[in-house]
Amino acid sequence: MILPEVRGKVLRDEPLGPYTWFRVGGAADALFIPADAEDLAEFLKALDPSVPLTVLGVGSNVIVRDGGVEGVVVRLAGRAWGQVAAEGETITAGAGALDAMVAKASAKAGIAGLEFYAGIPGTIGGALTMNAGCYGAETKDVLVSAWGLNRRGERVDFSLADFGYTYRHSDVPENEIIWVEATFRGTPDAPEAVQARIDEITGRREQTQPIREKTGGSTFKNPPGHSSWKLVDEAGWRGKLHAVTGGGAKFSELHSNFIINPGEATAADIEGLGDAVRADVLAKTGVRLDWEIKRIGRPG
Repeated sequence: MILPEVRGKVLRDEPLGPYTWFRVGGAADALFIPADAEDLAEFLKALDPSVPLTVLGVGSNVIVRDGGVEGVVVRLAGRAWGQVAAEGETITAGAGALDAMVAKASAKAGIAGLEFYAGIPGTIGGALTMNAGCYGAETKDVLVSAWGLNRRGERVDFSLADFGYTYRHSDVPENEIIWVEATFRGTPDAPEAVQARIDEITGRREQTQPIREKTGGSTFKNPPGHSSWKLVDEAGWRGKLHAVTGGGAKFSELHSNFIINPGEATAADIEGLGDAVRADVLAKTGVRLDWEIKRIGRPG
């Protein structure tokens, strides 16, 4: 695979496990970490359009399969991608900015409405892609606009309406646009009041989620009228190892919608456990659980 010259980094056959929270998965044929948006645009303009392209954020909500990922994986990391700035009632953030940093900036600027981002362990690019949210708020509630680059390296601008957001879903096809920057709007409030709500969210998360484990966040979306954690719990999977996969992965004792890698699980262990639970819950309740965690790449 011939790749264009870049100012950033291109790493061939790069293991992706260390870039994900689960710490599992095979290698990317090539991992590209662009220096900035201009570097990315030039790369995309020169890249053979037949080469598969996958975007990887901070790796908090993804399973990279054991066979690795075909083509090029783009990872937006570094100062150029993580800038966050507040002006008036708006915050502008790079696609590589951590959601928690956006919440922190909103508190400092006295902007209410973005506190929920303190409870999401991802980046703004991922939040745009899946309408990320928690504790009763979602990205669609605060997003004004965003822009990114298409496969031809051209800038494309989006308003909120262009996303067609529904629960954990956007109408913008995944990996067809690489997000660069987004603008959000909140409402004025005292910085200490905003910070107090952020502290409440982070405290609640620490008490109820296995954030210090190797995990990927919420495993399943909430089906209409149901809570995924209750369905998993009532089916008897809380803290249970999956015998078929050799006990390499399990659902957390603390929160039964979180799969954890307690040691040396493989991607196949984790995905196999999730699919086994989906089948069991469907058989017992008639309710279908859909993955919230992204699964990418080739089986091992």
